[in-house]
Amino acid sequence: MSKKFFCMVLAIVMSLSLLAGCATPTGPAAPPAAEEQTPAETEPAAEPEPVEAEPGEADVYVSEEVIRDLPRNQTFYLGGLQWSRVNGWNGFKNTEMNNALASVAASGGSRVTMYESLYMYNMLDGSMVPLLADGDYEWNEDQTEMTVHIKEAAKWSDGTPVTAHDVAYTWEMSLKHENDWGIGYSPYIASIEAVDDHTVLIKNVLVDGKSANPLQTISYLGATYVLQKAWLEKVDARSADSTAFKNDPADDAVYSGPYGPYFQDDTKVVMIRNDNYWGQDESMWGKLPAPKYLAHGIYADNDAIAVAFQAGEIDANQQFLANVQNLWLEQGLPISTYLPEAPYHICVNMPTAYFNLDIPGLDDPVVRKAIAIATDYDMINANAVTGQSPTFAEVPRSLMNPTAGEQAMYNQEAVAHLQWVGKDIDGANAMLDEAGWLPNADGIREKDGVVLSFNACAPQGWSDWEASMEIVAAAGAQIGIQIETFFPDWGVYQPLVQQAHQDEYDIFMMWTDSATPAMPWQRARQLLSSEFNGIEGNGSGNWGHYSNPRADELLALIPTETDQELVKEYYTELVEIYLTDVPSFSLMYRPDQFHIVNESVWTGFTEAGDGNNIPPMHSTDGYGIADLYNIYLVEE
Repeated sequence: MSKKFFCMVLAIVMSLSLLAGCATPTGPAAPPAAEEQTPAETEPAAEPEPVEAEPGEADVYVSEEVIRDLPRNQTFYLGGLQWSRVNGWNGFKNTEMNNALASVAASGGSRVTMYESLYMYNMLDGSMVPLLADGDYEWNEDQTEMTVHIKEAAKWSDGTPVTAHDVAYTWEMSLKHENDWGIGYSPYIASIEAVDDHTVLIKNVLVDGKSANPLQTISYLGATYVLQKAWLEKVDARSADSTAFKNDPADDAVYSGPYGPYFQDDTKVVMIRNDNYWGQDESMWGKLPAPKYLAHGIYADNDAIAVAFQAGEIDANQQFLANVQNLWLEQGLPISTYLPEAPYHICVNMPTAYFNLDIPGLDDPVVRKAIAIATDYDMINANAVTGQSPTFAEVPRSLMNPTAGEQAMYNQEAVAHLQWVGKDIDGANAMLDEAGWLPNADGIREKDGVVLSFNACAPQGWSDWEASMEIVAAAGAQIGIQIETFFPDWGVYQPLVQQAHQDEYDIFMMWTDSATPAMPWQRARQLLSSEFNGIEGNGSGNWGHYSNPRADELLALIPTETDQELVKEYYTELVEIYLTDVPSFSLMYRPDQFHIVNESVWTGFTEAGDGNNIPPMHSTDGYGIADLYNIYLVEE
C-alpha cells in the first residue's frame, strides 16, 4: 500500500461555497491499477442465489454457511455504523428499521447503497451531484418553483423505469403517513407534482409572496429517497395505519440502488450487488461498483471494532480512534485517513457547550463569556480528541465550520476583536471584577445573592465530551466560578435537555449540524433561533433558550436573499451577536463521519489531493459512494 506522506492544507480541499448548490463534478476517476483485479471480474465458484421470501416471512436470505464463507476479495466490510440486529429494509422510515447499511436519509448526504435520492450531496464543494436526476435542478425566476428531470436510464430493481410519478407519490405518502420528510419539509414545500414521466415540479410554500426557504428545498433533493409508487401502494394496502406502514419490514422492497438485501442475523448484515443495476449506464457511473457484497459485523463495543479493524477485518471504519496516526507511524499498519496529518478528517461540525439561560448567573453574558474565554481549548484538542481537530487559533470561532466555503460567508476582520482562542484567565477575571462578580468568603464569585456555582454535563461514556466538560470545570476554578461535572446516562440526558424548561443542567454539551446544502444558515438557526423556545421535546436546537429579536430577523432574511454580499453582511452580524452574547460556545471541530480505511484488501480510497473530489464518507453517503467505483484489490 502507498502511505500518504504529502501534507494538504484543509482550505485547499474545499474552495467553493457550500451554498453554491448546482455544480456537477465529473464522474469518478478510473483506478490506477488494471481493472481485471476487481471482484466483478474475478468470480469464485458459483454461489447459491438468495432465497425468495414472502414479506415478513424470513429474515435470512441465504444460508449461514454461505455467509461464513463470503469471498474476502469480493466483500467490502464497514464498521462503526450498526450496533444491533436490523429490523427490516423499509426506506420510508429508516429510523425504525435500524438498518445503517441500507437506509440512512440525511441532509448531509443520504446513504445511497439501496435506496437513491435525486441528487448526492458533496460536502467538499457544496455541490448537488445528479443521481436519479438528469442534470441540474432549475429554479424559476423568483425561486418559487423548481423543476427536476429524471434520468431515462434509471430503473427499479424489478426492471421498471423510475419516473416522476414515483417522486410525487413518495412525497404524497410522506405527508399521509408523516415520516420525517413530510414533517420536516412540509413547512417549505407546498407540493411535488409529476408534469410527465420524466419531469418533476416542486412548488414552495410562500410567505408574503416569497418562498419560505429555498435552501430547505435544495436540501430535500439529497436528504430523501425516491421510493417506487407501485411498492408504496402495496405497503399502503396491507398496512392498518401509519405506524404499520412505517414499521413494515419491506422484505419485498423494490429499490433503485446498486445493492439489495442478502442476509441478516444478530452478528452480521450483508447486501449483495444487483448486477443489473441501472447505474452502469453511461449516463451515470458507466460500470458497477467494485465489491459484490457490502457487509457489517455487529460488534459488542468500540474496542471490539477497533481490534477487528486493525486486523483487516473492516475496510472502512466510522469510529473515533485516539491517536489514529500511531496505527501507521508506530504499528506500520496499512491504515490511513483522508488527510495524512492532523486533523486527519474533514471537520464540519462543532460539539458545543450550551448555557442554560434560565439559571441565575448564567443569564449574564459577562459570566458566560468569562467561562468561554478561560477554557483551555488546546488541552481539549490534545486530550479529548488527540489532535483530530483544527485549533481555534487556526480557524477562529464563529457560527461556521472550518471549510473554506463556510469561512467565506462572513467578514472575519469585522469580528476578529470578539473571537478568542481560550485560556485567558486574566481577561476572564478582569471581566468578572468589572461586572461586580466578586469572591465571597469561600472564594466563589457572587453578586446580589447569586453565587456562581454550576454543573457541567455530558452523556455518560462519551469520553471526549466528558473530558471536555472536565476542562471547562477546571477553567471555572481558576476564575472563581465553581463548576462540578455530572455525566448522566444518554437516555436520561437527552429528554431533559430537550424539555421546554429545565433547571437540572447548567452547562451541557450538544452537537451542531454538519455540512448540508442549507449551511451555514441551518447551524446559525440551530444555535440562535428563538423559534425552538417553549417547545417540549425540542430536538432541533437552541437548547439554552436564547432569544434575540434581531437574530431571528436575520435568520428570516437570509434564505430568500439573492444578493450574496448582503447575505455575507447578515451572517457577519449574526456572528457578532453570537460572540457578544455567548449563548453557547463550541469546544472543538469534529467530522460528520470518521473515514478511516484499512488497505489490506481494498485500496484506491479517496484522499486529499487525489483530484477525484469524492468526500470521505466511508464510501456510502452522498457522493462518497463514488469511492465504491474507484477502489480495487491490493496486488497480491
